[in-house]
Amino acid sequence: METKKFIDIEKLIAKKNRKLLKRLPNFILNYLKRILHVDEINSFIDKNKNKKNNDWCEEVIKYLNIKVEIKNIENIPKKGKIVIAMNHPFGGMDAMILISGLKGHREDLKFIVNDWLLNLENIKDMFIGINKKGKERRLIGEKILKLFQSENAVCIFPAGLVSRKENGEIKDLIWKKTFVSYSKKFNRTIIPVYIDGRLSNFFYRLANLRKLFRIKSNIEMLYLPNELFKQRNQNMRFIVGKPIDESFFQKNKNDNEIAQLIKEKVYKLKNEL
Repeated sequence: METKKFIDIEKLIAKKNRKLLKRLPNFILNYLKRILHVDEINSFIDKNKNKKNNDWCEEVIKYLNIKVEIKNIENIPKKGKIVIAMNHPFGGMDAMILISGLKGHREDLKFIVNDWLLNLENIKDMFIGINKKGKERRLIGEKILKLFQSENAVCIFPAGLVSRKENGEIKDLIWKKTFVSYSKKFNRTIIPVYIDGRLSNFFYRLANLRKLFRIKSNIEMLYLPNELFKQRNQNMRFIVGKPIDESFFQKNKNDNEIAQLIKEKVYKLKNEL
């Protein structure tokens, strides 16, 4: 019996750009299916179609045989209006690891992510998808506003992109200030979290080559599912910093400067692992 196509490459491309789909030769589509592990992902989703959210993410971690360690988990309160601000070394995998790791501790997590992740039906309820080039920016903005007004724990990767390698160091790009502005407006406590890890050298080289040739599209992102499967049998370590309260915001800094200061706090946590 053929596995149901939960992830359908042709439909995904057509949804974004129907003209592009018509131009792509079959060998390119087959290559994309291979690097995106479409068959393996569809098989996994089919076997776990009755699981949702935290339970589904836990199955992903088991399937990949990943061990998750969260140090200082007690710094994340079990209730209350918080923003978990993290670096972004693995892409969508970061969210799934945290969801699994916090199961039984805090489960009302809502992530602001790339809208591609909304194609994962089993966990899309935990995501608010962002498409920077989409026509629904106003609607997305309203959803984000409602999220910050809610009691849910907001989880955000302020860089908006997976970490890159520059000058031999793997680090996020500049953090956007949105999480700071909304945290101040809605009296949310910010919890800094450092995720220890990296992708393959191939990913970083491709990203740098793409920049060198001034290609605007982030083509390296196509390889993130492949990078995910390379994390099989690995240990994933998170460390949670102390909550950042209102007094930190009182400093004579604008929101953008505060965002970069929090980013620095996150990366300093690495020394405590």
